[in-house]
Amino acid sequence: MLQALKMSVAVLGVGAFAVGTIAPAEAACQLIKATHSAGSKAEAARSSQALVLQSAANLRRAKRWAYVTLYAYRVKGDPFWKAVRPAGVPRQAQLKPDIVTSRFYTTCFTGVVVPFVCTTGSSVCGQ
Repeated sequence: MLQALKMSVAVLGVGAFAVGTIAPAEAACQLIKATHSAGSKAEAARSSQALVLQSAANLRRAKRWAYVTLYAYRVKGDPFWKAVRPAGVPRQAQLKPDIVTSRFYTTCFTGVVVPFVCTTGSSVCGQ
């Protein structure tokens, strides 16, 4: 009987040690940016933000996160025609003010071929 009691205490001690050493899942974050064009600044902004949401959902599934949280993250405008704009978006093409919410930071500019282009940035954190 005493032997069985000693064995159960030893098993409980090992079990408690194992539980204590398991690290809780930590949140990880990743920058997502998306660029979209449209006939109006508002539509280009909405479309680029929708692309960020879609990318965040894809990332959540790929990482098998239970949830994601988006935080606005400032990014530079990302022109489609890099051969025409190798140095990025020129100052005179930038449209102000930027559109900033708690989840998105959107920068818009005039396009080379299309009237309006917007790039949205978000830091996507999940667990």
